[in-house]
Amino acid sequence: MMKANPGLANKGIERILELSADAHIRRRVTIRDSPEFHKLTGAIAAYGKALALLTALQQREEFYAMITQRDVPARVATGSLRKRLNQYVA
Repeated sequence: MMKANPGLANKGIERILELSADAHIRRRVTIRDSPEFHKLTGAIAAYGKALALLTALQQREEFYAMITQRDVPARVATGSLRKRLNQYVA
């Protein structure tokens, strides 16, 4: 099993935020209802979904790290977290 690398997750989140911001800026100067406008709108939505997934996974890693420190059985503590993560995977 791979170990979590929070630095890598943070870099990914930062990069997605940069790409999303660039797409927002370009969309503002694009003609409304043009193919480019809709392409950028789709890209912004995809960036949002990717960001939601990465932040949920980051929270999960932090949660597991906290559980490990406290010696709480993971199967006891993961029920509510699994419900929150399912909305991003479905």
